[in-house]
Amino acid sequence: MDSFSVVGTTLTSRFFLGSSGYPSLQVLSDSIAASGTQVVTVGLKRTVSVGGDNGYIERIVSSGVHLLPNTAGCRSAREAITLAQMARELYGTHWIKLEVVGDEHTLQPDPWGTVEAAAQLVKDGFTVFPYCTDDLVTCQRLLDAGCQVLMPWGAPIGSGQGLINPFALRTLRARLPGVPLVVDAGLGAPSHAAQAMEFGFDAVLLNSAVSQSLDPVRMARAFGLAIEAGRAAYLAGVMAPQDMAVASTPVSGQPFLIG
Repeated sequence: MDSFSVVGTTLTSRFFLGSSGYPSLQVLSDSIAASGTQVVTVGLKRTVSVGGDNGYIERIVSSGVHLLPNTAGCRSAREAITLAQMARELYGTHWIKLEVVGDEHTLQPDPWGTVEAAAQLVKDGFTVFPYCTDDLVTCQRLLDAGCQVLMPWGAPIGSGQGLINPFALRTLRARLPGVPLVVDAGLGAPSHAAQAMEFGFDAVLLNSAVSQSLDPVRMARAFGLAIEAGRAAYLAGVMAPQDMAVASTPVSGQPFLIG
């Protein structure tokens, strides 16, 4: 797969993988390897709440991937900023996936809190990967705050619904052509990931669809293949849908021989 650059880091994999909910550390390691991912997210708040990581951070790091600490579970900008600072101290990275939840039912990100936290974290020297909705104006405000990459949702976290608003996602891609865009959350099947890549998105991030499957390792591999196929299709030029039938083998006006 062709490489791409995210805030100065060149990646050859367009698959970002979450690390929670796996049945064992070995399955997590095997899933990371099968996926081909180079970026793995880590939920710091959950790690702190259980009093340690039980060695799983070391297992992830040993895979040779980039850690992307996550402020999942934060309900305010201040809480997210504090957690990000802890993550930088613990993991030695300035990368942070920013989540500020605004609604308990949908887990939809709070646009005001996310922009507020992003602006402060950028000032503090972080590279912010903000989890946001597919709202164009919110995304533009995050760019104004200093974010260099955006992570709009495909659907609510863990819902497995796929891309519920293709129009909004296509609009984002068209209006922000030079911005790395990673579809994050709501993907449930490899076909969802392939569709996001066919739209021209730079990468996808998912967790539950792999970790909660019957065979996480096989599912990780399936998503990896789907992402590669979707990217190849985008580069090749996906056929535009049409209202009317068009003969695939036209004969009108074409010379042919009669035996």
